[in-house]
Amino acid sequence: MALGRAGPALALPLLLPRRPAGSGATAAAGSPQPPGTVVRVPWALRQRLQRGAQRRRRGQTEAAAPRPGKLLLRSRRPELSQPRWQTVGRWEQPPLVSAGWKHRKAYGDYFQLEPSQEAAPALQATAAEAGQGPTFAELGLQPALLAGLERLSIGRPTAVQRLAIPTLRRGRSALCAAETGSGKTLAYLLPLLERLLGRPEAPVEAAGPAAPRGLVVLPSRELTAQVGAVAAALCAPAGLAVRGLTGGGAAGGLRRQLRAPPPGPAVLLGTPGALREALRRRFLALEGLRWMVLDEADSLMDESFTELLEEILAHAPLAAGAPGPAGPDEERTQVVVVGATFPAGLSETLAKFTDVDRFVNLSTQSLHRLPPHVQQKFIRLKGRDKLPELLQLLKERPSSGGAVLIFCNTASTVNWLGYILDDHKIKHLRLQGQMLAAARAGIFASFQKGDVSVLVCTDLASRGLDTSSVQLVVNYDFPDTLQDYLHRAGRVGRVGSKAPGAVVSFVTHRWDVDLVRKIETAARKRTGLPGMDS
Repeated sequence: MALGRAGPALALPLLLPRRPAGSGATAAAGSPQPPGTVVRVPWALRQRLQRGAQRRRRGQTEAAAPRPGKLLLRSRRPELSQPRWQTVGRWEQPPLVSAGWKHRKAYGDYFQLEPSQEAAPALQATAAEAGQGPTFAELGLQPALLAGLERLSIGRPTAVQRLAIPTLRRGRSALCAAETGSGKTLAYLLPLLERLLGRPEAPVEAAGPAAPRGLVVLPSRELTAQVGAVAAALCAPAGLAVRGLTGGGAAGGLRRQLRAPPPGPAVLLGTPGALREALRRRFLALEGLRWMVLDEADSLMDESFTELLEEILAHAPLAAGAPGPAGPDEERTQVVVVGATFPAGLSETLAKFTDVDRFVNLSTQSLHRLPPHVQQKFIRLKGRDKLPELLQLLKERPSSGGAVLIFCNTASTVNWLGYILDDHKIKHLRLQGQMLAAARAGIFASFQKGDVSVLVCTDLASRGLDTSSVQLVVNYDFPDTLQDYLHRAGRVGRVGSKAPGAVVSFVTHRWDVDLVRKIETAARKRTGLPGMDS
């Protein structure tokens, strides 16, 4: 039966004019249709249309109502919120808040990842340990190191420390991967210092170059100072000398930094540039090295550091067949590579100098996952709206709300934003890699002490630095990679933090939206971020 040119099903009338018996253009444009002729819609069709309309109205009502239970993801549009109890299959594509964020009408939209647990994953004991995790003494550490831990007010080991200490004490080379803020520094310092205390010290010429037995390579002077302070506190009860080596000055400065009571520093920490310069000037010798640590490996493998790092590795007795510190029969230098993320070319670089097949992989269960105890908010904004949004965040934040880190992608944005904050009488500090060494000295230490509660910085401050006082991270510029996002988010909710804190990210560019979609998908599926397993 022909029903004429009916519209959509819901708009279909019950009585429609009947088309004339003819067909084609002539019939359509010919004589007018008889005014009294109608077509009756069958009763079964009317019932089906009514049931469909009722289902659609009921679905709209249910979507508008908030879902019961605590939320994993809270959206501005309640129908896209996801409760904690809801699971998403591995191959299922969940509905995303950010799906339409490349459209200009999406400006002002947002979603928020709610905390799903209170404590950091690093502080949670395994099921077998359930509140009865081993102490540092039970891990076999010497009394001198236990005294150093007491000076640092550190109680029980974290998950990565329980995992790494037994393996590294046995002298195994390892890749140690754990989420940011989980206590990786102590995870490698404690067992490696234990090895130094347990072996006699080889005689060293007093007039010769510094010959440390342990070396830690770090990407920045701020991180070198921080790790050096921890190492010094641990080594003081044992009588081991610790020195930090950073560049940015004259050659005489390097020689002065290496000075230590005879027989010289047992543990040396330094940046790649300063270490290479000291090696070239023969202020430093690595033939007696027992262990070497590459901390924050993804930063050390940056193209600006690769050549420096390879030259340092070439000076250490790492190669197969190379004599160890105590002679040809001694095991080669122990190498430990540490980080929360690892670059793809790491194994190729290490393979030039050592046997990578002998490395043990040590990784925690929360590696490459979004921090489940930190609130994370993503706001779609126009570029011109970022500054008003930031100023409102800072001015509404209570003075007791903890410190704030504001991340920018470039040094020029850090400087520009600093001038704006000056105009609004907001006291702050700036930290970026283009500053002179003298200008950078003490900036982060002053921020850690609480002298100033706002720090505007580049990703220089996102790697390894202890920011336990920070309770808010603002991504004024959205990070370029997922690795950078994880490191920035890891500045809050760290081991030792008083509160889990929060992360607020401004999403302005279309390419930012691509990363946000990957983050939202991983959050909904409760999986790790994609492309991080290199």
